[in-house]
This record gives sequence, structure tokens and C-alpha cells, in this order.
Amino acid sequence: MPELSSSQTWGGTISIDNFARTRTTLVCLLLPLLPLALLNTGCSLQSAAADRFGEAIAASGSTFAADNDPELVRAAVPFGLKLMEGLLTENPRQEALLLACSRGFTQYAYAFVMQDAEAAEDGEISRVGELRGRGKRLFLRARDYGLRALEVRHPGITNLLRLDPSLAVRNLADREEVPALYWTAISWAGAIAAGKDNDLVADLPCVDALIDRAEALEPDHDRGGLHTFLITYEMNRVGRSGRPEERARRHFARAVELTGGRQAAPYLALAESVALANQDKPEFLQLVWQALWVDPELAPETRLANVLAQRRARWLLGRLDKLFID
Repeated sequence: MPELSSSQTWGGTISIDNFARTRTTLVCLLLPLLPLALLNTGCSLQSAAADRFGEAIAASGSTFAADNDPELVRAAVPFGLKLMEGLLTENPRQEALLLACSRGFTQYAYAFVMQDAEAAEDGEISRVGELRGRGKRLFLRARDYGLRALEVRHPGITNLLRLDPSLAVRNLADREEVPALYWTAISWAGAIAAGKDNDLVADLPCVDALIDRAEALEPDHDRGGLHTFLITYEMNRVGRSGRPEERARRHFARAVELTGGRQAAPYLALAESVALANQDKPEFLQLVWQALWVDPELAPETRLANVLAQRRARWLLGRLDKLFID
């Protein structure tokens, strides 16, 4: 269904915003009944029901992004992820659902598991390895769902990526494929960063090819999210022309422009990837405080992302003695 503005109406009486909320509510109410419905139908009906529910779940979105309670979301997300995995057993090639799984596992791994791992470094050292290992496994699960989404339209692309990454993405020319490129690249990069044993470093050319293709097709994807990712990623690339810091700052400027300064993530990305690397404490503090000055209520649709980013900003301020050598 095409996107409609909030000023349009459905049937002349119900606003689109209200319809979207109603549809999401109905889906959520029906989800607990899904296993019972599938148990009492034939195989063909099972598949059809899974398709319909899968499309509804993948397309309707959720209220999680607008929530202001990270712990409530942390407890709720696993159920949704496992439900989507269950639906995929009925239709393993449902592209929208594969993409939703890739996105969901990536966000959960980063927002909760990896943040816990970093926090444990300040106290529960014994848990760091366990949490990093779990984060890596979740990122790899997300990556595999992303690759499966790409395989729907491009059979064999997974094997080709490992042989010749640039050739593998050359035929991806549809902007509709950008989300799969984007989330596969981010989850793969997350797995590499989480694995301290560096067993996945050889896969970096695959990440390069995926994210470069996404940027070429739609540089402003995810309302600046792609640029925010590249702020950090450019600082760790090898073999690229120009200075990494200059590339990172260009992505930062564009991310802030696209978000109107209402997202905390670009400020933290530049603070941790550039200012910290330069041991530039004044710039680091300025950027962290800019992240904290963002009002989450100005962008309700991404309230949770800002709440989580500001939680991290406060954590960073409490670690200045570990981050900087005075």
C-alpha cells in the first residue's frame, strides 16, 4: 500500500494515522491466536495464513520506535523476532519478512546486547566475552536473513559475494533493494566488530561492496541512517582515497542536515569515531552534549533511538578518565 499523508483520509471518515494505529492494534491482538489457527488448518491454508500475517507484520511496523521506555522494548522485542522466524518456516522466501528479521536482530543486538557488553567492561569483566559472543551470533543471524532477502531476487549472490564482492553487487540497480543491502552490511560489520578474535575480518570487502552499492543507489537512505553508519565505518576502512576523517565529517554534516539536528546518533558517532581517535576532548564533550541537548519529543517517530543514544552519552561522560589521557 502506498504511503499516505496524515491529512488524507481512509473512506472519508477515518484518518490514515488512525487507520494505521488500528491496523497495528488488530495485528497485535491477533498474534497470540496465530499458532492455534495454524494448528487447525491444512498445509496450504497454513502457508496462506503465514503469508498474510507475515506481510502485515513486516509492513505495519510497530510502536517500538516511538516508545520512551527501553527496558519495556527490550522485553517485548524477542517475542516479535521469534514470531517472525516462525512465520518464515511457512514461507522461507518472503522478502519483506526476511528484511524485517535482519533489521530487528541488528537493532536488538546493538541497542541492548552490545551496550550491555560495553557497560560490563567497567565491572562485570567475566560477562564481557559472553555478551560479545551473543552479540556476534545475533548480528550473524541478522546478516544471514539479509543475505536470504537478497537471494530472493539474485540467486547465488551469497557465494558470489565471497568470491568477487564488486561483481556480486553490480546487478543490484533497484532502489527497493537498498534496505537489504543496508541491513546486511550493518549486521555484517557489527559481527566483525563484536568478534575480538577477528575471524571475520576477511569479510570486510563484502561489507564495503554492500554499503557502497546502497550509498550509490540511495545515499540518504533511512533518513540519514546510512550516513550515520558511514561516519564510523569510514574511519576503519583501508584502501580508500582521501583522508578518513574528511569523509567521516562529510557524512556527519549530511546526517545532521537530513535529520534537522533532531537525532542524537550522528553527534555520538562523530564523537566516538573522530574526536576520541584524535584525543580531542573539547570536541568530544561538545558533541556529546549536543547529543544530550536533542529533545526526543521533537521527533516522536524515533523517540526510542534518541533515548538510547542519550543513555549512551551519559555513560560516556562517566568514563572520561578511561577515554582520555590528560
